[in-house]
Amino acid sequence: MTYTIAPPAISSLPIIGSDQRFPIRRVFCIGRNYAEHAREMGASVDKSAPMFFCKPADAVVSDGADVPYPSATNDLHHEVEMVVALGSGGHDLTPEQAAALVWGYGVGLDLTRRDLQAQAKAKGHPWDVAKAFDHSAPVSALRRAADVTLDAHSVLRLSVNGELRQQTTLGEMVHGVPQIIAALSTLFELKGGDLIFTGTPAGVAALQRGDRFHAELLGVAELDGRIG
Repeated sequence: MTYTIAPPAISSLPIIGSDQRFPIRRVFCIGRNYAEHAREMGASVDKSAPMFFCKPADAVVSDGADVPYPSATNDLHHEVEMVVALGSGGHDLTPEQAAALVWGYGVGLDLTRRDLQAQAKAKGHPWDVAKAFDHSAPVSALRRAADVTLDAHSVLRLSVNGELRQQTTLGEMVHGVPQIIAALSTLFELKGGDLIFTGTPAGVAALQRGDRFHAELLGVAELDGRIG
């Protein structure tokens, strides 16, 4: 097959312990999945209606590359999150079926142009320009689910310039991973290659040019980077 222009490159992530890479199809995110973060943002959690948004696959920053400070904002915020990678898909799944789709885990940052998000909220507009901009999703190398043991006490944390900014345990999530995947599957047909950002804890704050960050899902994955 020939194309009128060169087709875009496939976004991908490295895999811990392998020379292979994980191809990215879509990037889904859940908002307000930690109650303390929802409160710090002046919002509440509706357990019956999880809130989702998306980022483009080419917004993912991999391999520890520098993250350019984005245009059109003076208030770039970090949101550290566990990232789930799906190896297969489906729709209208039960939580039990959903859990079987998980291929691996990583850690990432849902970078947010907070000032643009506030403006959008005030006007009742979508958040796309605040969440789905270029380079808005730095993600670590992935570790296969078969090599991971996670529980309610597993630690997720972020430090900026050596200072701890965010820390929580996965037990604080409002919706667990199987529930997130099952809920998403009622809205989209999920497929292998999808990534899911599973929500951020309290402590979000601004990043400045030159800041260095270290995100960690303890014992599973680490992400180091710099705001360029």
